[in-house]
Amino acid sequence: MKELIEYIARALVDNPDAVKVNEKEGEKTSVIELSVAKEDLGKIIGKQGRTAMALRTILTAASTKVKKRSVLEIIE
Repeated sequence: MKELIEYIARALVDNPDAVKVNEKEGEKTSVIELSVAKEDLGKIIGKQGRTAMALRTILTAASTKVKKRSVLEIIE
C-alpha cells in the first residue's frame, strides 16, 4: 500500500523528491502517513478535498483485496 500511495503522490506533485510515506501497521489496520513539500500540499488535497478523497478511495479498494483496513493521513 505504501508504494501505491508514493507512486501516485510523486506523479501529482512538482517536487517528487520531497514525498515521504510512512506506514504504521497493526493487526488489521495500517495507517499511511503522506508528507509532501508545503507548496505541493494543495495538489495532493485538491479542490474541496477531491484528490485526497480519490487517494483514500483507491487505498480502500486496494486494501480490501488483502483483507486489511488502511487509513491515509496527509501531514502538513
